[in-house]
Amino acid sequence: MNVIRAVVCRQNGDPSVLRIEEVPPPILSNGGVRIAVEAAGLNFADTLVVKGSYQIKPPFPFTPGLECAGVVREVAVDVKDIKVGDRVMAAIGMGCFTEEIVARAVDVFPVPKNGDLSAAGAFPIVYGTAHGALDHRAHLKSGETLLVLGAGGGVGLAAIEVGKAMGAKVIAAARGPDKLARAREHGADHVIDYVAEDLRARVKDVTGDRGADVVFDPVGGDACDAALRAIAWEGRLLVVGFASGRIPQIPANVLLVKNVSATGVFWGGYRQKAPKVVRDSFAKLNDWWRQGKLRPHISHCFDIADVAAAMNLLLSRKATGKIVLTTGRS
Repeated sequence: MNVIRAVVCRQNGDPSVLRIEEVPPPILSNGGVRIAVEAAGLNFADTLVVKGSYQIKPPFPFTPGLECAGVVREVAVDVKDIKVGDRVMAAIGMGCFTEEIVARAVDVFPVPKNGDLSAAGAFPIVYGTAHGALDHRAHLKSGETLLVLGAGGGVGLAAIEVGKAMGAKVIAAARGPDKLARAREHGADHVIDYVAEDLRARVKDVTGDRGADVVFDPVGGDACDAALRAIAWEGRLLVVGFASGRIPQIPANVLLVKNVSATGVFWGGYRQKAPKVVRDSFAKLNDWWRQGKLRPHISHCFDIADVAAAMNLLLSRKATGKIVLTTGRS
């Protein structure tokens, strides 16, 4: 193939600035793996990158997309543990909204035999973030209570499943009955509609006034404010993202009085600074996936040419689980 399709961003803005273009295939380099992409997961961070408000600002033109899955077509001579024909998923930081990528071998993970590639395309970021946050950062223990905010979204559902796999009691908080029903399907023990109900009061009620041991927060805003006041003594607040649009100002006096820890979670940083953390995490996640403890939920699939519509759906907050872009390569 002389050219491949790719989503290209040549200026910051809303999703309408994105274009589908024909570009040369990437060049295979040392330590690299060429993957024919079948599916790529869409994440909230992708919308921020396009808008120009993410912490990473790639030079123009660039192709967004943090994660994907497909079939290995070529490997560099120094790559020994991945072979042509392998079904794999990858988290590469940028560039997955295309028909073909070259990823570092260290960023490539096998897809279990019982996992399909569409689900695998939406797996690395949300499950990697959830496990990295709950295991590596919060040290969640079996029997503890986990409160998941934004529980109807992709990373929220992943956090519910990972929390249950780790033995926690999970309280899921989301907007509306549809998202709460989805959270229950994925294992939540209790659900709270934080628009219609008092989040702090309901968490206190569910926990016998003790509060949540760990709060997983990809939302920020008012939900974070309420959750912080429903956290247990020596509780851990995981700051994962700000999908609400407001970065909360966490009051130091609340941290002091309850001996609370507020911990940042930028999972992508481990790819560069501590890749062993990522690989160990994926070994555990793949084991749980094979056992059926993890069930990635795909809400909608779009062709990569319809990336703007997919992003607008994500921004509308009407989707539950993950949105996937497909290439038709299968």
